[in-house]
Amino acid sequence: MVNKSFSKIIILISGSGSNLQSIIDNSDNIGVNIQSVISNKADAFGLKRAKNAGIATKVIERKQFATDKDFDYALIRYINTLNPDLIVLAGFMHILTTKFINTFAGQILNIHPALLPKYKGLNTHQRAIDAGDSKAGASVHFVTNELDSGEIILQRSVPIDLDDNAATLAKKVLEQEHILYLEAIQKVLQR
Repeated sequence: MVNKSFSKIIILISGSGSNLQSIIDNSDNIGVNIQSVISNKADAFGLKRAKNAGIATKVIERKQFATDKDFDYALIRYINTLNPDLIVLAGFMHILTTKFINTFAGQILNIHPALLPKYKGLNTHQRAIDAGDSKAGASVHFVTNELDSGEIILQRSVPIDLDDNAATLAKKVLEQEHILYLEAIQKVLQR
């Protein structure tokens, strides 16, 4: 029997967790052990996905804290008990504080639905269509203190068709995200 070494990761979510599900489904293939799924929303469907897979979950809601700083300190304290190799943001809709980012510098990955450095922030698909771009896509990058500006690890693109709208383009990009995030996690952990 081969003794395979698995890297420890935690995943932070806020919503449905489709990228989370892709990572769960392929965790053995990419050599990761998901220690915990943390959500800042108690009703995030991704928590059910994690529980169905037997993965520990934790809810730390922003509204329980007076400030973003206090919220991030609570996240830091919990994450430090797990000592992960990598922190994976998968639809985590909260801008992390400098303290959080500096505490885990070089360990935090994010997936963004645009071909960075274009279209940082929100409404990326509509912005790409409005600009007349021929393609859109997704980027996995390290998280830094500047929004969507860390080192890009990998990108995948899709064509923007004439009949695309923000919803149809989002669907095409999301399909690529599920493949891209797996490749990027594996690449980072093999460094």
